[in-house]
Amino acid sequence: MEMLNIYTRNLELTERLNDYVDQKVDRFHRYLPNIEGVRVDLSETNARDSARRMVAQITIYVPRAILRAEERSGDIFTAVDAVMDKMYRRIERYKGRKMDERRSAAPPVVEMPLEVDEYEEVAVSEPDIVRVKEFEVSSITPEDAVEQMELLGHHFYVFLDGTDGRLSVVYRREGGNYGMLKPVY
Repeated sequence: MEMLNIYTRNLELTERLNDYVDQKVDRFHRYLPNIEGVRVDLSETNARDSARRMVAQITIYVPRAILRAEERSGDIFTAVDAVMDKMYRRIERYKGRKMDERRSAAPPVVEMPLEVDEYEEVAVSEPDIVRVKEFEVSSITPEDAVEQMELLGHHFYVFLDGTDGRLSVVYRREGGNYGMLKPVY
């Protein structure tokens, strides 16, 4: 089986919880045989709403792609079930795109729908690009980029990092902190 890593924060990883997650994650192998690794993050937050305190996040690493889903609930087992549902929809969408790529290069093939045990199938439509915006990219520090992002009221900001000259993106994370994306060439 693929490499499974389970991380917890403010939460004890009991043997029951570990086995439950392991059993659920093992099912992914049926639908994605080329999984390189799976990371599961389980945490308890200080959310005011007790129905959203437990957080389950799953990240699946496959060749040339990363699939990630996160869900919140009042119970960690319910959060794991909810994130599994969301991940199955992501897998279905990923497999649909892979099939679209193959169809454009090969003769038509009849595709069987993804069967998801007790999970309900949900149709996912491809989003349309409805606007293209061109903008000037300036060379600034990450701190200035965060400030500019806040001033604009955006959730992310694209800029040239003045410290290393690389194209970067800062974004607002759910906890109120910020993240930065830097491509590797």
